[in-house]
Amino acid sequence: MQLSEQEIIRRKKLDDLRAMGIDPYPADLYPVSHTSKQLKEDFEEGKKVIVAGRLMSVKVQGKASFASLQDSEGRIQLYFNRDEICPGEDKTKYNDVFKKLLDFGDFIGVEGELFTTKVGEKTIMVKDFSMLSKALRPLPLPKEKDGVIYDAFTDPEQRYRMRYVDLVVNPKVKDVFVKRTKIMSTIRDFYNDMEFLEVETPILQSIPGGAAARPFVTHHNALNIPLYLRIANELYLKRLIVGGFDGVYEFAKDFRNEGMDRTHNPEFTVMEMYAAYKDYNWMMDTTEKLLEKVAMNLHGTSEVELDGKIINYKAPYKRIGILDAIKEHTGHDLYGKSEDEIREACKAEGVEVDNTMGIGKMIDELFGEKCEHHYVQPTFIIDYPVEMSPLTKKHRSKPGLTERFELLVNGKELANAYSELNDPIDQRERFEDQLKLSEKGDDEAMFIDHDFLRALEYGMPPTSGIGIGIDRLTMFMTNTASIQDVLFFPQMKPERKHVELSENEKAIFEILKKEKNIQLTSLKETVGLSNKGWDKGIKGLTKHGLVKVAKVDDILMVELQD
Repeated sequence: MQLSEQEIIRRKKLDDLRAMGIDPYPADLYPVSHTSKQLKEDFEEGKKVIVAGRLMSVKVQGKASFASLQDSEGRIQLYFNRDEICPGEDKTKYNDVFKKLLDFGDFIGVEGELFTTKVGEKTIMVKDFSMLSKALRPLPLPKEKDGVIYDAFTDPEQRYRMRYVDLVVNPKVKDVFVKRTKIMSTIRDFYNDMEFLEVETPILQSIPGGAAARPFVTHHNALNIPLYLRIANELYLKRLIVGGFDGVYEFAKDFRNEGMDRTHNPEFTVMEMYAAYKDYNWMMDTTEKLLEKVAMNLHGTSEVELDGKIINYKAPYKRIGILDAIKEHTGHDLYGKSEDEIREACKAEGVEVDNTMGIGKMIDELFGEKCEHHYVQPTFIIDYPVEMSPLTKKHRSKPGLTERFELLVNGKELANAYSELNDPIDQRERFEDQLKLSEKGDDEAMFIDHDFLRALEYGMPPTSGIGIGIDRLTMFMTNTASIQDVLFFPQMKPERKHVELSENEKAIFEILKKEKNIQLTSLKETVGLSNKGWDKGIKGLTKHGLVKVAKVDDILMVELQD
């Protein structure tokens, strides 16, 4: 392992501490009495306190120094005085341990008394300190000069890959995750007050049912069978309704082997809830109350800023049929139309379709491209065609449609809900229709779950169910643009092995990071290296696999590699 100069120095300090008889990683309990937030909120001059956290800054002024300590609640100022810490003749603990062997990022414990500085800063007068954990890597702390911040830890890939560092050096990041937990607690309290039961269902499933999505596949060695990471927990929760529960809900990790972007991660959290003897009209009313409560608990108002807009979660929300929405925004009336007629309507609107797509998928594409973005305020898109909703009860008064809704906010889906299909014969036929789509090449079509059909044959009462994406709800409620910012550890591409670049390679690489793809002659001219320096630089980057040089229409292009 190749160490940087800073890492070598820190390891030397580690050895020096041990040589002095100081354990840099003690096992003892440290008796913390207060957090930084508690001290500031309930400040009392002269109070004796014990705190612990990371040393984040130090300003040495001879035999006295100021420092800042960061714990889980924030920061507080420390005042180190040599004679307070070392009242006797031996000043080693201040002169050597504090001034020479402590580094930014080290965990220390502090015992002292509260006082207020001349400028009004609430501070701890340190009487003693203890080493709790030595940090062997330096934190990427930002620097400030003349009011300008330099070297801030802002690179998204590094932030998501090293969230543990991101949380330390960008403390405001933590606020989103605190709010995420509050959102989930509010939902849990809401359903618990309705006397619904929180449950757990299998993640490893023999049939990946409950949604139209491509699953992850694994293998169980002892049983010698393939298993799938669940794409939804719907079918198991409905089995519990069959079993006699009137209301169940689950916060579930689901997995879909599909693309990744700013709003999709292959592993995500969903809350699904099922209520016996209810329908989708009741579910819309209940969902309005739930989201209004979430907004109020989080912000104290039903109005929440999102992407430069004010979203109002106060009930009631607009309700419009999906085919009515398509007619309103494209002029095409697709009610009762054949597959060929719908395909022609899609082509007329410039929506890409192919022969593997059935009626449901084509309507979904058309609505997604031409209508979805119009619905900024919370809107229930209702009454989906049967072909789009294989698990949904047919509409009681509109032939060919189902009692289903999707809740859109800011042009994106937040929730999906039905009056659940409980006719086992109808359900079997719908599954068989999905099988036909699979045979046509639709790799997201549903499997036939024979055990679920058997459960329905024992009888399921009229039921309504809903799924709400917790990651997306957190994005909406915290004005966050990327799903990676509401996940502690989002899925990332494999980390590249660190490569030390020469000065010539760095010069070329920095330009390519901005341009991504550029003519070789233009790049060479822009970087301004000598012919020899250019040759060494571009060859080195190619060897490292960081760039690719290729001929496009007789022009040499240089492309940055992901």
